[in-house]
Amino acid sequence: MNTLGKLFLKGLAVVIPVVLTLAILWWMATGAERMLGGLLSRILPLGWYVPGMGLLAGLAIIALVGLLSHVLIFQKIFEYWEGLLKRLPLIKTIYTAIKDFMGYFSPGEEQKFSKVVLVRLPGQDFQVVGFVTRETFSDLPFEPAAEEPVAVYCPMSYQIGGYTLFLPRSCLEPLDMPFEEAMRLAVTGGITQNRLDSAD
Repeated sequence: MNTLGKLFLKGLAVVIPVVLTLAILWWMATGAERMLGGLLSRILPLGWYVPGMGLLAGLAIIALVGLLSHVLIFQKIFEYWEGLLKRLPLIKTIYTAIKDFMGYFSPGEEQKFSKVVLVRLPGQDFQVVGFVTRETFSDLPFEPAAEEPVAVYCPMSYQIGGYTLFLPRSCLEPLDMPFEEAMRLAVTGGITQNRLDSAD
């Protein structure tokens, strides 16, 4: 039973990430098909609608929004509606948090969050993996007290959360590590290993 239990747990470790990923993709696809597909079936002439057109329409709309975000006039429109959202107390908090989080995955924006560092706190033996989020503070209502301050985000393991530390640059040691690999190392508590290491 001990061997069978270990095999079962290993199977779960393989199956659960795949199933959750497919479930999220399926939820997004069926949601787009249900909303946009229903709309298209009412707009298009009888017999023109084909299952799957709602999903394709959703992908096309997202791509179109991305394209329009580069046009100045639409940038102004987006900024106007964003300004309205930021005036609503509860919606402002949710919208800003989601937008900032998704911004880390936008092309060109990941470079702002890709500086991986090893944080060494003065007088302490432990080290923490962190990510440099900003190096200038002129737009903030305060000035960090640290010498040559740098804002570093240190994520917690196995949960969405972490700490933003304002540290002296001397406490940081740059790491030659991709952002995705460093984030996986921090979030999983260092349990994950490289495929080459696990193969040995």
